[in-house]
Amino acid sequence: MHVQAAVTYGAGSDFSLADIELEDPRPDEILVRTAAVGLCHSDLTARQYFPGGGVLGHEGAGVVEVVGSAVTGFAPGDHVVLGFDACGSCRACLGGRPYRCRNFAAMNYGGARPDGSTALRVGETPIAGSFFGQSSFASHCLATARNAVKVDPQLPLDKLAPLGCGVITGSGTVLNALRPFPGSSLVVFGAGSVGLSALLGAVVTQVGTLIAVDIVPGRLELARTLGATHVIDGRSDDVAGQIRDLTDGGADYAVETSGAASVVATAVSSVPEGGTVALVGLGDLQGTITLSHYEMVMGRTVMGVTEGNSVPQVYIPQLIDLWRAGRFPFDAMITAYPFDKIGQAVADSEAGRTVKAVLTF
Repeated sequence: MHVQAAVTYGAGSDFSLADIELEDPRPDEILVRTAAVGLCHSDLTARQYFPGGGVLGHEGAGVVEVVGSAVTGFAPGDHVVLGFDACGSCRACLGGRPYRCRNFAAMNYGGARPDGSTALRVGETPIAGSFFGQSSFASHCLATARNAVKVDPQLPLDKLAPLGCGVITGSGTVLNALRPFPGSSLVVFGAGSVGLSALLGAVVTQVGTLIAVDIVPGRLELARTLGATHVIDGRSDDVAGQIRDLTDGGADYAVETSGAASVVATAVSSVPEGGTVALVGLGDLQGTITLSHYEMVMGRTVMGVTEGNSVPQVYIPQLIDLWRAGRFPFDAMITAYPFDKIGQAVADSEAGRTVKAVLTF
């Protein structure tokens, strides 16, 4: 079928709107008409891997139009939020940890279905797709029952779309992985959509001292509005020292969302013996981080967290319930753009003017 999509052709390239061909769904796939899709930092960095052309987008939300013959649990007309994909058959998946899927990279970053095929063409030329099992920078996309979450059709899909990745990643890092105790202290490095989602998760757990660190003043102001008790300009002197002063020797927990090696080191130095740092941000995938041997051997813990250690079919409905109860106002981060304004959404996001851009159809 003909669909409109935003196609990228390599690192730094703009997203070009084009009419492309999308295959009909296979027996294990569903066809989703996209209503909205969040713009994530990963969509921008992943462009480098598809110089021959590809369709990204991995925070899609929409309406099911066609259900493959082998799919159960979904029907045409269902409203769904799309998240990450997992194989469903490895030891991690069978153990209820799809975020640790042994085939995670191939299922989400490979640019093709698990069998190596692609469902997208520009003319007669195949291009990369199946990004996070969806490639939802398009008016329609293919997904599976593994990465689709059914939601109440009365809820606005343009609000729910970011739940598929950024929001579950940040909030799940706190609620599922760190699990801070009430009254504890927590610092978030980076007040983008992932960091602010982590901050909102910390508010839910009734953290006592909650610090946000960023270099964009507007994001720090939003962090304070959403519950931060203190904010720190990341460009100021001795950020780790400021955090230790605010938390009587160091924050119990730190969430690092930038992926920058220097910020990771600062995060580790900002927690005391017995403190825990969660690494969430993807920086230079070929890079390394250097940590103080002394700080580590004295009992600090550094852990990596993928997709908020969440099972989307369980966790997304929980977040929706918190949102409807007024306890998780993640929609305060959202700025909506028409899909054909994707270039403006990218520019505003990269400039820090927008925290979470959502493209709407």
